[in-house]
Amino acid sequence: MDEELRSLTERLRQESGASAAYVHLVATDDLGELADVLTAPGQPLWARELAAFRLGLAGDRRAFEALVLLLNHRDPQRCASAAYALARLGDPRTARAAAALATNELRVAYALHPVRLLAELRAPESVPALITTLARRLRPHDPHRRVALACVEALGTLGDRRAAPVLNEALAHPALAEAAVHALARIPKQR
Repeated sequence: MDEELRSLTERLRQESGASAAYVHLVATDDLGELADVLTAPGQPLWARELAAFRLGLAGDRRAFEALVLLLNHRDPQRCASAAYALARLGDPRTARAAAALATNELRVAYALHPVRLLAELRAPESVPALITTLARRLRPHDPHRRVALACVEALGTLGDRRAAPVLNEALAHPALAEAAVHALARIPKQR
């Protein structure tokens, strides 16, 4: 069993009280049944999360909307699981959705996992969204240093020259300076 799936199923087993419905959703191979959980009224959050995650790993795009909602959830474990499933879903809308979530100033406290997902996706939307998000985090007294650090690391992973100016600005922030040095070192020099 995939480690992320194992971790998710253990967490949701506890959340569901190991109910019969939980056991059934873990065991079923019927993707249609899992998709029905996403639209059926009265389904608990744990059931929707489990169904969306399993559909995402299976590459079933019916999971997309539910996974994007979970990517922006206040619970970091749900965000992490959704990001993992979205990275494997293969839906072309994923990068655009992650970029929108990462750059949404009203939800910046929940932007950590969308930022990390953008680095993993390596999509055309990734670098511009990460630059925008990091530039906003470089304001004095910004409380979202974890998001800023994730942006610096992601931009280093992507190694795109367009990130050099904002990474150079990040050098002036003690909490980001070391990561910015490493990120800048990963950007190819212009010839």
